[in-house]
Amino acid sequence: MLYSISFFSALVLLAVWFFNKENDKVAKLIPPLLGLSLMTYAGSVAFASAGIPDKLFTAFRDFLVLGGTSMAFMFFSKTKFTFLPVLLVSLLLYMWYNDKIMSHTFDGDLSNIPIADEAELLIEISENETPADLKDIMDEYGLEVSRAFFPEDESSTELDDYYTVNIPDPMDSKRAEIIKALKKSGYIDWIEENEEISITPLPSKNLPEINKKFGLNDPGIQYLWAFEAMNMDQLYNFLEKNKVKPKKKALVAILDTGVDAEHEDIKDNFKSIESQYDNDPQGHGTHCAGIAGAVSNNNKGTASYSRDNNYYQVSSIKVLNASGMGTQQSIISGILKAADKGADVISLSLGGPSNQRRQLAYKKAVAYANKKGAIVIVAAGNSNRNAKNYSPANSPGVIAVSAIDNNLNRAVFSNYVQDIDMGIAAPGVNIYSTMPANKYASLNGTSMATPYVSGLVGLMKSIKPDLTTKEVYSLLKNNGIKTKDNRVTGKFIQPGNTIKALVK
Repeated sequence: MLYSISFFSALVLLAVWFFNKENDKVAKLIPPLLGLSLMTYAGSVAFASAGIPDKLFTAFRDFLVLGGTSMAFMFFSKTKFTFLPVLLVSLLLYMWYNDKIMSHTFDGDLSNIPIADEAELLIEISENETPADLKDIMDEYGLEVSRAFFPEDESSTELDDYYTVNIPDPMDSKRAEIIKALKKSGYIDWIEENEEISITPLPSKNLPEINKKFGLNDPGIQYLWAFEAMNMDQLYNFLEKNKVKPKKKALVAILDTGVDAEHEDIKDNFKSIESQYDNDPQGHGTHCAGIAGAVSNNNKGTASYSRDNNYYQVSSIKVLNASGMGTQQSIISGILKAADKGADVISLSLGGPSNQRRQLAYKKAVAYANKKGAIVIVAAGNSNRNAKNYSPANSPGVIAVSAIDNNLNRAVFSNYVQDIDMGIAAPGVNIYSTMPANKYASLNGTSMATPYVSGLVGLMKSIKPDLTTKEVYSLLKNNGIKTKDNRVTGKFIQPGNTIKALVK
């Protein structure tokens, strides 16, 4: 707050000074006030939660703006009649600058991002080079280098050139030195830390029951306020009245803690990729799978995007352990596997603080999945911050999902997506869904909002399998409705309107 206020004060004081230089009282009063504003600004930047390079860049950028504004004031101050118009234009420009740039400058501290305990680094070895070329550095620090990713179609990506670097515990304090040595070796094209990601399900309580049944016999419908908000009956009626048929049975891959494949409300709509992924010791993945693809009209549990379950199935790939922990490597490996197994939609209800400039491996994984025909849907995050600083939500090519409540307000925990290329909103508060061992529960989170989008995109891909991510996002956005916080949430999905536009 001080950062923006002090900058604004300096701007106004400069305007008053230049247009009243001949007034002795103003000439004496303004300099100390301007000095105080600039000192406050400097302090707000110095103590902000950011690295020194970011602080220096911020100060340089802002002082360029102040300098340019001062020159404009000096030029136009030759006549008093220009004072109010120039001040008004300056204030309008400041409002834009503050809204688009300053308000997002210090969105979070990215200096303490957790790193994997093992395989701490991801490196891309240059073409025609091998890990053997790094032998001297490996021997000096006791490093272990192993191949990180195994895409089936190696010609479509450079991720087959990525390796993990495991740093032994006694050498962990020398990580920065090791990174520097690897960069200087001349044998690698890229290096980034293997960041750790964890999920934290948020507790919830059931909302009052709704009265609509949507032509379904599933008893849990009474808890699905999201179906009312999304006007799900319009979708169901349109699909049936117009006899909309799928061109394929699409596959929605849930990349999470696993899925209880034997759950009573999932098993008839589940396709196994590997048996090791078909259980869920944590519960998060099963909850997401039920939101995306619970079996409708089976007199059990809840429902999903069609009454007859003919359009898509859900599947599972474990990228998080039983504690809900994973790494960048495990998640990227899951994206590659899902794409190789023919997933039409890859649903990622996970993420963590990160820096987009460091996420080259995520970018390449999403591009690989897109080439294989998969749409990647990612949770925006639950930290009430800007999703541009959360990965993989900030990765190019993904659709990032914010969460709203039953009043169409942004959920208090939801990250905001106005700085994400493709941001959209879905229900994420008090979401009732499946849990392991034939149980059900309500949870909060952008984790819950994400599979609502993933299921809808699965339906879309079943009807038009060749849809690209941009085409999908355009349909979701153009046929959604505004939320009460639309600027930071993106449009709220409306399945019926979206499918009507799709089949025109």
